Amino acid sequence: MTELYWKPAHELAALIRKREIKPSELMDLTIRRIEQTNPKINAFVALRADAAMAEARALDEKIARGEKVGTLAGLPLGVKDLEDTIGLVNSHGSKPFKDNMSKTDSIQVARLKAAGAIVIGKTNAPEFGAPAFTKNLLFGVTRNPWNLERTPGGSSGGTSAAIAGGVVPISTGSDGGGSVRIPACYTGCYGLKPNYGRIPNDPTLGMQQWNDTSVHGPIVRTVRDAALFMDAVVGYHPADPDSLPHPGISYSAILEGIPKKLRIAFHPDFGQLVQHDVAREIAKAAAVFKALGHEVTTIDDPVPDTGRAWMLIGTSQTYAMLHEWLERDRENFGRAFAAGFDGAPRITWERYGAAYRRRREFNDWCQRIFERFDLLLTPTLPTEAFAAKGPMPSEINGQPLKHPLDAVVFTYPFNMSGHPAASVRAGLADSGLPCGLQIVAERHREDLVLQASYAYEQARPWNNKWPEI
Repeated sequence: MTELYWKPAHELAALIRKREIKPSELMDLTIRRIEQTNPKINAFVALRADAAMAEARALDEKIARGEKVGTLAGLPLGVKDLEDTIGLVNSHGSKPFKDNMSKTDSIQVARLKAAGAIVIGKTNAPEFGAPAFTKNLLFGVTRNPWNLERTPGGSSGGTSAAIAGGVVPISTGSDGGGSVRIPACYTGCYGLKPNYGRIPNDPTLGMQQWNDTSVHGPIVRTVRDAALFMDAVVGYHPADPDSLPHPGISYSAILEGIPKKLRIAFHPDFGQLVQHDVAREIAKAAAVFKALGHEVTTIDDPVPDTGRAWMLIGTSQTYAMLHEWLERDRENFGRAFAAGFDGAPRITWERYGAAYRRRREFNDWCQRIFERFDLLLTPTLPTEAFAAKGPMPSEINGQPLKHPLDAVVFTYPFNMSGHPAASVRAGLADSGLPCGLQIVAERHREDLVLQASYAYEQARPWNNKWPEI
């Protein structure tokens, strides 16, 4: 049964529907896999093993009776510990919220459950999703299955470790500056950041969000798994006034319909440092699209720097949400996390306006790109995975970075612009660690991102190579 560890979600779902494996058998295998791997990678921080097994056995009986089941029926589901699922604590990776029991499911989790997925537990995340590696005071460090001394990224690091480690076939993620694409890149998974509003958001700690940079998105083993996930969760929900209507298509159904002779831009570096062997693998990955018959043009257009603007906008909203807790319980938050808000009360509307003007500059840049091209390719990240406990890289190729955010310089700009973007496995660096190619399309074109990702995956399949823990 160990061959099931890394089997894609869509194949497992098909085996269950064909009665070649029972949901209870898959759930039992998953529980034992968590017991085997979690002491090493620390992907899961809470389990509902007995309840999940009871739900799996009930599904066994439903299938045996010939009743219709959902597209995700029987799949063990991990839920990122920044998201509500009924009966489990949503700690946000933060000690002051260690007893924050969820009374409802998030919109995304409710829809995945309605499609037949069975929640097995919560995956680790850094405190309120802040850094690009996964460590917190409650649950400790999560590690990369490819190399236990390295990070699986953040903030969806528990999810990416669980997927790459052959623990669960699907798990939720969220992305406010790269938190789906970063861990997908560092663990060789597929990660999709949809357009803002495509998957409805929930209020956090009772506050409706005004910042439109953070979205939900899947981290999975294959592109078809992501399409299956998206089919289950997209569409308007009245709890989220910014949620988009259903796109009117099945992403699973259109995967193989990529248009011919796409105009594709490849920007290899944004004018920033990229690790030499990572740059080599990214260039090889971009060249695949030329071999597939598309027109690939290498560009060097100067890219507006949105890093400080992104930080200011995100800091403002998080401080507005947490200021009461920070004022009365600061000592229980992580020191670096709490210190990040010291300047928040002094953010003026003038500075906020300047951040939005810089955001507009990047939007204008994107507009010019997508007037000329159908897709944009970039590195997902400029380096391989760094140390599991951090800090983030301060130099690349022996040269110091100008700003700490240069270590994730390719992801957060598209949270500022809202464009859908995905990370596919580009190859392996000299160390044997994965690196990723980012595929970006015009707004609302998740269909094209998925089609391009799928075409690339068919040309360079990666699902036959995963790490042994």
